[in-house]
Order: sequence, then structure tokens, then C-alpha cells
Amino acid sequence: MKRGSTEPILVVRGLKKHFPVQRGAARGSSGQSVKAVDGLDLEVFRGETLGLAGESGCGKTTAIRTIIRALEPTAGSVEFNNGGEWVNVTELSRTGLKALRSQIQYVFQNPFGSLDPRMTVRDIVAEPLIINRLFKGKRQALIDRVEELLVRVGLNANHMNRYPHAFSGGQRQRIGIARALALKPQLLMLDEPVSALDVSVRAQILNLLMDLQVELGITYIIVSHDLGVLERICDRIAVMYLGKIMELSESRKLFADPGHPYTRSLLSAIPVADPKAQVDRVVLMGDAPDPANAPPGCKFSGRCPLTEQRCIEAEPELIETGDGHHVRCHLATPWN
Repeated sequence: MKRGSTEPILVVRGLKKHFPVQRGAARGSSGQSVKAVDGLDLEVFRGETLGLAGESGCGKTTAIRTIIRALEPTAGSVEFNNGGEWVNVTELSRTGLKALRSQIQYVFQNPFGSLDPRMTVRDIVAEPLIINRLFKGKRQALIDRVEELLVRVGLNANHMNRYPHAFSGGQRQRIGIARALALKPQLLMLDEPVSALDVSVRAQILNLLMDLQVELGITYIIVSHDLGVLERICDRIAVMYLGKIMELSESRKLFADPGHPYTRSLLSAIPVADPKAQVDRVVLMGDAPDPANAPPGCKFSGRCPLTEQRCIEAEPELIETGDGHHVRCHLATPWN
């Protein structure tokens, strides 16, 4: 898949999100903190799809929630290119942030929990339009816009007066996508958008997202633990581990020649349809370390089969090893 543009739409520098560890309601903070996101650097290009991959608990969802300031960052900066005007998201007031969020929308992981069961589909999709007063005093125009959105995501406009319980998981996710598209955003954050769906429905939702991107020119950041999903839809993939990016590359390059031992272990775990195929599994020993008490060197050193003394003592930098291919590993060879 070809990247849509060389113009950045989002630039993230040194983003951190730390959660204080509480010893109890009466005893207060322990002085330690869980480093859910620990120095994230990203550049997202207009019209592309960037994937965030990794094990559960690696900081993927926290990263995108911090980028849009659903969670307040501990440190770092987020800059958004709003039609040629750069906006520092981390410095926006509450009013400024509300205005910007029409351009950065979010699709939630759980289509069953993200829709209010007391609201009809019409009310759910119309809610962001009403909040932003885009059709004030124009009820029919508002209804027409909701119908247009529902048809665009593959639903029947005649179902507007139904409640979420009347729809399947895939249909509910389409409703969530329609709601996210209502304000014509430039950037869409998708948090595990197909993980809660049947396998037979996942391809339909992914195809819908790709069609919408071509039609509307939207930029996606998609979080998933399923590398098979990311391979299908993403231009580039960033592999995260313990709050840090371990590898960042174009999707095809990442799958053809992964540069980090952690990435190789994730790729080896992807199921193969052929039962007779020989697969060299890279089985990691142990569990990920406590993010509140991470090792001083490479965060992956305790599970890596290639660990050396320098890996234990010093944390590696994220270096470029090829054209747009970045790896955080002492064993990686810098690109000259």
C-alpha cells in the first residue's frame, strides 16, 4: 500500500504518560509510577494508515488516548496540522481542544459498550452534529446528513429509529464509524476496531475503512495486537513494547525483513493456514517486566534470546537501518 502524502499531519515528540502507583487510599502515592508511554516519537503523514502493534499492556491504547488528550500527557508535545496551520495539542485550552476534536475522532474497540443503549441510531450519529451546532434549526438537514452517513458505511437508512441492541457487532461498529465521520475529521484513531468481531465480519469492516480512506482522504492510526490485520490495511507499522517503539517500518518491509527480535517473535506467532507448513516459532521466555520497575537497559533484554551485556547496561536508541526503517536495538546496523 502506498503512503498518501509526504506532508505530516501529526508530529509527536517525547510523549510520556506515567500513572502514579497508589499504596492505598489512606497512604497515598508510593513514589513510583507506571510508565505506560515512555518517550514516544511519531510522525504521521496525511492520507496514510499507521499501525501500532504489540502485546496487551504495551501502551498502544494509552498512546493514542494521550495524543488526543483523553488522558493528560506527563511530558512531550503533540502537534497537529489543521489544514496547513500547526496546532500544539498539548497546550490547547479546554475550549480550543473541543474545537480541534472535530478534526480528530475516535472509534472504540467494543461496539457493544461504545453505543448508548438508550439512544436510537439517529440520535447516536446526530449527537456530534448537535453538540457542534452544525445544523441548528435545520432538523431535516440534520436527518438527511445522518441518512447519508449510514448509507456511506453500508447500513440501511430505514433503521435510524432502531436501538443498538437490534444490530449485530459488525453493524454496531459501522454505526460507531458513521458517528466518527459525522464531523468530517482529518484524522481517525481506531482502537482495535475489529478485535471484538467475528472473523467473517472483520474483512468487511477493514474493506469499508480502506474504501472510506480513498473516498474521503482520511488519515488513520489503528491499534491492534493482530499483525495480520495491520498487514492488510497499514502503510507503516510501529511495534511497541513497554511504552516504547521498538521498530518502525513500511508494512511490507517489516514483514519481509523484521529488524528487532521482538518483532520477529510477534511475526512468528501469526497463525498459518497450511497445517503442513513448517514455522520457526520464536517463543519468548517469561513475562514483560513491571512497567513501574523496568530494567535500566533495553526494556526487552530480559526476554531477548540475543541479549548481551551492553543490552543490560544501556538503553538503545531508535536508529534508522534502511530507507524509513527504524529499529531500537544495539545489534542493529545504522544506515549510512
